[in-house]
Amino acid sequence: MVSFLHSLGLHGMNAFMVKVEADLSNGLPSFEVVGLPDAAVKESRDRVRAALKNCGFTYPVSKITVNLAPADKRKEGPIYDLPVLAALLYASGQLEGDAEHCAMVGELSLSGEVRPVKGILPMALAAKQAGITDFFVPAENAPEGAVVEGLRVYPVTDIRSLVMHLTGQRLISPCVSDPFSGRNTAFPLPDFSEVRGQEAAKRALEIAASGSHNVLLIGPPGSGKSMLAKRVPSILPDMTLEEAITTTQIYSVAGTLPGESTLMWERPFRAPHHTISPAGLSGGGTVVRPGEISLAHNGVLFLDELPEFHRDTMEVLRQPLEDGTVTISRVSGSVTYPSSIMLVAAMNPCPCGYFGHPTRACVCSPSAVDRYLGKISGPLLDRLDLHVEVPPVEFDVLSSGDKAESSARIRERVNAARERQNQRFRGTGITCNARITPDLLHEVCRLSPGAQTLLKTAFERLGLSARAFDRVLKISRTIADLDNCDTIEPRHAAEAVQYRALDRKYWNAP
Repeated sequence: MVSFLHSLGLHGMNAFMVKVEADLSNGLPSFEVVGLPDAAVKESRDRVRAALKNCGFTYPVSKITVNLAPADKRKEGPIYDLPVLAALLYASGQLEGDAEHCAMVGELSLSGEVRPVKGILPMALAAKQAGITDFFVPAENAPEGAVVEGLRVYPVTDIRSLVMHLTGQRLISPCVSDPFSGRNTAFPLPDFSEVRGQEAAKRALEIAASGSHNVLLIGPPGSGKSMLAKRVPSILPDMTLEEAITTTQIYSVAGTLPGESTLMWERPFRAPHHTISPAGLSGGGTVVRPGEISLAHNGVLFLDELPEFHRDTMEVLRQPLEDGTVTISRVSGSVTYPSSIMLVAAMNPCPCGYFGHPTRACVCSPSAVDRYLGKISGPLLDRLDLHVEVPPVEFDVLSSGDKAESSARIRERVNAARERQNQRFRGTGITCNARITPDLLHEVCRLSPGAQTLLKTAFERLGLSARAFDRVLKISRTIADLDNCDTIEPRHAAEAVQYRALDRKYWNAP
């Protein structure tokens, strides 16, 4: 007898439908799984056999063939345990009914309990698109899948409860989940009010957060670079529903979604150590998983001590910063993950850290300074929108009892500026000024005559590249949005230009 039901598979962030077919026929007892399964899928034979026996069901003693269609797509992981078991129960007559509009995923324990799996949200979205109405998932994953409207998501704790539901003896209640439930949840974050001084750096980070621009902080040890960077999440704008869904999908596929989460409403902040490999940063592995760049999607990727990262690791950033995606190619195919990030990098100006310090002498030789700064390539430096010097803080500022401006106040201005951008780019797919496409750049960044003259002078005197000039335009647009202006004025352009001058002080110094 042949039976079938639906399941799903994952390829990167994209889910696809899988038809699980089970056939019982005469012959020597055996259990074969076909359809390009990996080792974890093949091991489902033993888990399904033990779960059936330990839960009081009859294991069919016959030649069992399970096919996972389509057979040309690789099936990975233990997610097919539950649908394979259910298909065997249908094929052996222990279950009856129509499973045409049902889909199942889940890992089984030997005692029949259903364990959580990765990637439920992208699977739920694909199931709804394919016309599935009932989606059976592990109970721990149910809140994640239930955010998809128009899909009934049933939390399954063990196979006995699943069978009782399918036979109508005791129905499982569909999981009800509010996707906005965690939106207004306040999580304690480090606050900018704790940072004394560094008003110029705070202003630069406010601009960067408003337009999602990349920032390079450069200054001596102890000047507050890391302290400032770790407080950037407290001023980032609120996430839209679309951004929250995409971010949650990435963390779901990576298996790092917090337990019983619906959607991630807090923007990610990732700070990998400088010993990270290129694959760890961009993603990869035998089973391709997202790296730190993609895990920071719609949030911040903080690279402290940037020159200490391996050159190959730093150069991995170039294409994602430009395109907003990471493509990982393997013999079996290519996987693309989104990587729309705000990069915040921090570094010292030399190995000892005191090159250019106003009071402490640098002990590095000129060649050592050049080698240290030379670790940052020109193309990567060109992709860092704002170059911000973080000088040492004076004693009077540190000892002052004055309270600095809070992150909440700064975030109000950032949200107002981002709302102007959302209105401007509605329907275009652009989310912020940093993502303005070349065809819209000059239409969106309208310059006053004075700003036009100023930028022309800056372009000629500073020798800006075409990319750097475009980024200056985008920064000017963000500063104008913070100033609630439709046209870029000279003061906006002048402030934007000053954030492109530090590479002349350190990298191209005479």
